[in-house]
Amino acid sequence: MCGIFFTLCRNIGEDTAVEEFIRNIAPALEQANAARGPDAQRTCTTQLERLRLSFYASELRLRGSHPVVQPHEGDGNILCWNGEIFNGMHLSATENDGVELFTALRSLSTPREVVELLGSLEGPYAFVYYQHSTRSIIYGRDPLGRRSLLIHRPTKAQPYLILASASASTNANCEFEELTTKGLFSLDLRKLEGKEDEDLTEDFGRMHEVLDRSPVEDLRYATLPPVARDMPVENLQKISSLDTELPTYLADAADGLLKHLDDSVRRRVYDIPAIADGNARLGVLFSGGIDCTVLALLADRHVPPEESIDLLNVAFENPRKLAADGNTVPKGKQERKVTTVSTQPTQKPAYMVPDRLTGLQELEELRQLCPQRVWNFVEVNVPFEQAQTARATIEAIMHPCRTVMDLSLAQALYFAARGVGQVHTHGDGSSQAYTSSAKVLLNGLGSDELLGGYGRHRTAYNAGGWEALINELQLELDRLPTRNLGRDDRIIAAHGKEARHPFLGLDVVRFVAALPVYIKTDPRLGQGLGDKLLLRILAHNLGLIQASSRVKRAMQFGSHSARMQANSAKKGNFLL
Repeated sequence: MCGIFFTLCRNIGEDTAVEEFIRNIAPALEQANAARGPDAQRTCTTQLERLRLSFYASELRLRGSHPVVQPHEGDGNILCWNGEIFNGMHLSATENDGVELFTALRSLSTPREVVELLGSLEGPYAFVYYQHSTRSIIYGRDPLGRRSLLIHRPTKAQPYLILASASASTNANCEFEELTTKGLFSLDLRKLEGKEDEDLTEDFGRMHEVLDRSPVEDLRYATLPPVARDMPVENLQKISSLDTELPTYLADAADGLLKHLDDSVRRRVYDIPAIADGNARLGVLFSGGIDCTVLALLADRHVPPEESIDLLNVAFENPRKLAADGNTVPKGKQERKVTTVSTQPTQKPAYMVPDRLTGLQELEELRQLCPQRVWNFVEVNVPFEQAQTARATIEAIMHPCRTVMDLSLAQALYFAARGVGQVHTHGDGSSQAYTSSAKVLLNGLGSDELLGGYGRHRTAYNAGGWEALINELQLELDRLPTRNLGRDDRIIAAHGKEARHPFLGLDVVRFVAALPVYIKTDPRLGQGLGDKLLLRILAHNLGLIQASSRVKRAMQFGSHSARMQANSAKKGNFLL
């Protein structure tokens, strides 16, 4: 994980707006991006006639045997790289992917060749590359947009180009937006040569070229695959439960999903650098839902058994919910479930949120299946006042996202990723303060979009049958790059942590997209069975019996980060 920050502007002193930017705005952007890479930071600049090119990068060391300082420089070429290469390039555990990628880039002679190289690589990334031989700035994100990259295009009032992993909140001197993933981009700076008065505002469109990812068909990781449109037979068999004998096509598909998902987890956890004090290297954003529990169980296969794994479970003191519940632990079914978790002490009612309850249940299931593993169940309890105090900071980090729902989700991720909480020793009711040292956090995002886990998928089926459901799943895949990923990356990385999404490994995406819809999900069946049917079969096969029937619950409701005040009447899509 890194923070990257690039600017293209006139030379200092030739424009008062540029002077103001260099003096006041650029330092704030450097600070925002430095938080993403606490291990090293550096700036380098280069001149092209009357233009100033500035490259800044911070580094969070997660690959290679020794620290690497960015930007990468050589033969006039400069690379700011914020990414991980998990497939497509041979890398040993001692090699740094940014170094190896820069070596490969320096052998290329055109921007189109850069597109082809990156189209052969799997992993999340955002980058800015100056190709000296063509005087080109080439930049972009991976096809899913798993790493944030914001752009400010030159305007009359702010005549500079900015590309940055994170913004410095809502500054009037920057008009940031998420960079689209529909292609990579190139700026040909030679088109400004010989001009006495470069005007980036007028010339940006003429210099700017979209580099299509799709012309070369054999680039496995250049574009997202389409969702298969196979329709089921007329009398498609219904399964009654996960305990019955499954049709061969479902059993085989579950085996295939396990193979791809297990490999995706392995590539994301096996070579995380060791931490000096021996604490956990890996954490899981853990609500006790089926997605994160499956990832935790698969991670157990690839992390040495003597190492602990942190399960980060966040709960908010929500005055509105407490008032509605009479400031007591909810009665009925949920309370009865809590009594089955015999190893945990009495919890404060404020923090006995739905995700805490399911998290404790799945902790026990993981302990039964993996008794040799130390699972640190990190209770991240967020008092109301602490959430309110942090709100301005969170809004600044998630910018340019600014809806009520953005804030609810960002709050949960912000405190969970920070990892400051308490743990309980196994079999002992006492607690102790604990801060997670894990720099890599597994996130279950993507399973609902790929496997039909949302209520809107059932709604689409009820309205228009299998074809409508297929259309909805295609829409989910198409808009994955624009919904959560950039925002979530900015929030989690603000703590010097890196989110990794095994369900969004492009090999997993390609496998699932190619499956007929009725194998992935079956809305004819009830909740907790038909939604994400294939993942439920996989979880059940792994022994995660409770998790396999867990009903979907949104993070903001499970953690109680949504609508925390009594007068919180705004809907999720309203602007803050």
